Amino acid sequence: MKKFITIAIDGGAGSGKSTTASNLSRRLNFLHVDTGSHYRSIASVLIDENIAFSQIDENLNKFKLNSLISGSKSSLLINNDLVPETILRSEEVNQTVSKYASISSVRNLLFEYQRSQVELAKKHKFNGLVMEGRDIGSIILPNADLKLFLHASDSIRQNRRSNDGEKDQILKRDQLDSTRKVAPLIKSDNSIMINTGELSIDEVFSQILSLINDL
Repeated sequence: MKKFITIAIDGGAGSGKSTTASNLSRRLNFLHVDTGSHYRSIASVLIDENIAFSQIDENLNKFKLNSLISGSKSSLLINNDLVPETILRSEEVNQTVSKYASISSVRNLLFEYQRSQVELAKKHKFNGLVMEGRDIGSIILPNADLKLFLHASDSIRQNRRSNDGEKDQILKRDQLDSTRKVAPLIKSDNSIMINTGELSIDEVFSQILSLINDL
């Protein structure tokens, strides 16, 4: 195993990214970065401040980004404020986050911040970093030591979202995320696919651990 390891996890909504990344981070002392929450945070602040889509570009320069590390997870602070999880997972954010995430200026704002999480993990003496999202292996961490693409059947993913209290529609999210012009959801060429619908959480962990040990 390498001394410091970077893992990129991509996949659609409900594919098990957060569960897998959280499990890896806790059991292996990796810093967990959920980039989806970054876009949710940006979206919630823009909604709260009633900033129209036509005015987003001119207002983003007011956003100062920092990190809060709690346990093994890194969370985004916008102007030193943390958006509560209840707001991040609200129906309004669920319904609009893909639209905000398709805006180039929003992605550009987060690009260097997300890449900086590698050095943040090293600074805080983590054994590695596991970052989840929809463009991690293709854009944010193209040179990650291990790239994973998680998937499961539509019905399993929809049930997971429903059990988590989410009301968004999986197929609609998939279409929005995979067809947007800016950083669409794609499987990078050297990503390893894992069907989380056919495996238990521990089995997914064991499979990934075996891949890590081979690095």
